[in-house]
Amino acid sequence: MVEPGQEALARALDHLLDHLIVALDVPSYGAATALVAGLPQVKWWKVGLELYLAVGSPILELLHRHGKKIFLDVKLHDIPTTVAGATRILAQQGIDFLTVHATGGIPMLQAAQAATVGTPCRLLGVTLLTSLSGEELHQHLRVGDPPLDYVQHLARVCQQVGIPGVVCSPQEAAAVRQTCDRNLIIVTPGIRLRPGTDDQARTCTPAQARQQGASFIVVGRPITQARDPQAALLAFAQDWHKTG
Repeated sequence: MVEPGQEALARALDHLLDHLIVALDVPSYGAATALVAGLPQVKWWKVGLELYLAVGSPILELLHRHGKKIFLDVKLHDIPTTVAGATRILAQQGIDFLTVHATGGIPMLQAAQAATVGTPCRLLGVTLLTSLSGEELHQHLRVGDPPLDYVQHLARVCQQVGIPGVVCSPQEAAAVRQTCDRNLIIVTPGIRLRPGTDDQARTCTPAQARQQGASFIVVGRPITQARDPQAALLAFAQDWHKTG
């Protein structure tokens, strides 16, 4: 007989899995294969630049064979013609989400969006990297707007050109949700169960991200490098469910 607490945890996990993207931030095909096999219930996987450059399309084929959803996070940023061509090639590989930098300008974003027509690929505009703080935004990038205003502006630009979603920190998700169409997909990296000392500057817990209006949360090392990844996955499910 299943205990009531176990049933509640199972429901929380089922709900989380529809909104969780686990980052395959590893350098090899073998390491990626082991992670996917070790977390078979995970539906969404993020393939980042390092893994895609190391392995190429075979990593996408691996995920397709396992029936997974694919978030290809290569953050395209170049002149419109180049980004359109790259987007067209990648969109034809059956990926579900593909990132482009929202700072690439409206012509670039329009060209990228047009290149996805007729494919299942949905673009996500990357607003401000979660590794950047407000101080770095001002001092190094010479952007006068506070991070929140800057992210809201870039999200509005993405929505204006028809891009269906954005990537922002969970700390800006609520403002983006209020500013933009309610159907806009908001993907939030920088999710932690507790504050850490890694390279993410603007972080939140799963429950906070959900409360702020995130459509998806991206989690990497706290799950994939945990001593017990399955236990870590359950801990994230429990936290995510706090607001439910």
